[in-house]
Amino acid sequence: MMHNEERTFIAIKPDGVIRGLTSTIIKRFEDKGYKIIGLKMLMVTNEMAAKHYEEHYGKPFYNRLIKYITSGPIVAMVIQGYNVIKGARQLMGATDPADAQVGTIRADFAQLKEYNVVHGSDCAESAEREIAIYFKPEELCTEWKNMAEIVTEKEDL
Repeated sequence: MMHNEERTFIAIKPDGVIRGLTSTIIKRFEDKGYKIIGLKMLMVTNEMAAKHYEEHYGKPFYNRLIKYITSGPIVAMVIQGYNVIKGARQLMGATDPADAQVGTIRADFAQLKEYNVVHGSDCAESAEREIAIYFKPEELCTEWKNMAEIVTEKEDL
């Protein structure tokens, strides 16, 4: 990775998947120029949810978080790019859609804080921890060639 290039974890939550927003949300990150190096749809287990939300354990809303994230499929992603943690959070907007800037994912597609369609890691430590919950290292595609390299290789055959 280049200087200031980071990885972060993004999840399209059950409400985003159920509403058919997956490709629209993925496109927002790709349009920004971030590289998707891990992508899969899955059902979050109670064990995964407990690890994901461990910092909220004991809070009044903890059980609702667990119930919601396990209620339907999510699309889990690892994206990589220059200052991607901060940039992804800007694309997503404030946690409460009512406070999110117009044009952000949450402002455009969500109405309630509890159902805000997307999750993104808030710092490098969280990103590392959350990526490890949802992805094995070998599931990340880190060796990419650009189109010019691919075309040149094809011509050499």
